[in-house]
Amino acid sequence: MHESMAVDDEGIRLDQKNADDDLPRREVWSNKVEYVLGLIGYTIGFGSVWRFPYLCMKNGGGAFLIPFFTFTLLCGFPLYYMELCLGQFSGRSALIAWSLCPLLEGKFYTCGRHWLLNDPDDYDMYVVLRADRRLGANAANNTPRNNASYLLNISSAEESLDFYPTAATEFWRYKLLNASTGIDDWGIPQWHIILALFFSYASMFLCIVKGVNSVGKVVYVTAIVPFVLLLVILVQSLCLEGSLDGVLLYLKPDFSRLLHFQVWLEAALQVFYSLGPAWGGIITMASFHKFHGNCLRDAILFVSVDAVANFLCGLVVFSILGFLAREANVTIMELAESGPGLVFLVYPEALTRLPIPQLWAVMFFFMLFTVGLDSQFGMLEAVISGLTDRFPKTLRKRKTRVLLAVFVLFFLTSIIFSTQSGVYIFQLVDWYESTFCIFMTSCLECVVIGWLYGAERFSRDIQIMTGSPIPVFIRISWCIVTPLVMMLAFIAVLVNFDRPVYKGYEYPEYIDIVGILIGLVSVLPTPVIVLKRLVKQRGSLTQRLMNSIVPPGDWGPNDDRVHHTYTMYKYNMSFWQMAKVNITGRPTKPET
Repeated sequence: MHESMAVDDEGIRLDQKNADDDLPRREVWSNKVEYVLGLIGYTIGFGSVWRFPYLCMKNGGGAFLIPFFTFTLLCGFPLYYMELCLGQFSGRSALIAWSLCPLLEGKFYTCGRHWLLNDPDDYDMYVVLRADRRLGANAANNTPRNNASYLLNISSAEESLDFYPTAATEFWRYKLLNASTGIDDWGIPQWHIILALFFSYASMFLCIVKGVNSVGKVVYVTAIVPFVLLLVILVQSLCLEGSLDGVLLYLKPDFSRLLHFQVWLEAALQVFYSLGPAWGGIITMASFHKFHGNCLRDAILFVSVDAVANFLCGLVVFSILGFLAREANVTIMELAESGPGLVFLVYPEALTRLPIPQLWAVMFFFMLFTVGLDSQFGMLEAVISGLTDRFPKTLRKRKTRVLLAVFVLFFLTSIIFSTQSGVYIFQLVDWYESTFCIFMTSCLECVVIGWLYGAERFSRDIQIMTGSPIPVFIRISWCIVTPLVMMLAFIAVLVNFDRPVYKGYEYPEYIDIVGILIGLVSVLPTPVIVLKRLVKQRGSLTQRLMNSIVPPGDWGPNDDRVHHTYTMYKYNMSFWQMAKVNITGRPTKPET
């Protein structure tokens, strides 16, 4: 039997099986409330606030809700539940948790490359630094009502919202972005964006410096305040004249849009941008939770809250667009504007109708800032904990220094986005890197858990942890439905992939080569690790493959008291027998 290790009252091996008692113990959430708020904050990010409403406008209003909720049920929820269980059971960060299948351990390094390239979540960081800048502008009394004279001098030659040039629109385009003519025209780094970027990273450093112990206190503000302000904006927007037109468009689906494959593909992408599976944040944050927590109940709660938040954000935006369309005497769809700018163009219009608009504007962009921080906590903790878990004797005692080094690295690599061509670089990296990584990583997760490690074995693990096996629906999703959907989506992306376009700007032809190199950097770790594992093994190719998917000896539950129960099961079945058991959960007698 495995040698007993130091455990707390819950039986959690806080030292993560490290024999050196001098090592600092791994942090845990102080209480259930902090854990719930932490995961809700990580899950609900800018993908809910601005990306979901825009995709609804682009893809037939309420019709987009159908594929979105379909993919949430078939892919988002099963993956979210899987990662919660994996993190909580192993008590390890995502970088270490996936060592349960050494052959495909490189799939997580794929996400690590994503963090470095996207720094670590480009959408969130990119909008956070602009929220900082807009926050300062509003504090200086720069609300739309104070910029009327400025608007009179703006040319109406540009596309989209030029027939309704709000101050928010012009601030975004001409003062904050200050974009160049293209990606070849780099311009110079813009000091206001660099300062905002530095402020954002410094704020995150202070929030995460003590791990989940400090994050758990911060989320009381960063996870609750956005919901309160969102409800205030929702009530105000519904009181605006013409808001009902937007609400009806939002709730009345254009079913003809469902015949377009692109709508379903964008819905699948939105599920991942919204819930955040496959990046390691969920696994890492769950690894700090108590061992016997009810993962199924938690997953239902987090996914449901995210779905409600997406729906409410869409309702807010469509109601405001209804008001703006009536005031400008145009259709609602003509007001649609893509990209991160949406959040800076539409929401502020409702705030200008409130008493003391400057105060509400400051509060709103502070809300955006907190939403961005929440989303970053999980991603950054995955990086930091991954390093300290991988090298506990060297780095765990120096976690603050590791954190500082990572933040400096991310800050320096982010400066490229502060140039006048930063918006084009941002679009390029996201276009070629994120989409491939999302679908490939998710598919491999299902293959590892559903087939290589085995859904039946993982169900036994979960039963040890929670007292209940996984539902049959989840088994079928992990083994068949989710990986199949992810594979089809990945193929569809490859077949329909085209050069990115940003507001009419067409990238030069050589960008295809640059983009392919960016994509290869993301996926390359997986085949490299596979070859490395196979070369190290001995025997025939089949024997090498079988030996490479066996979990290492130190893999097991994060509770030493149940470790013997975990090791008592043996699986000596044929492939077809195992396949049937993995999918159906038919009881099998363990060999002791």
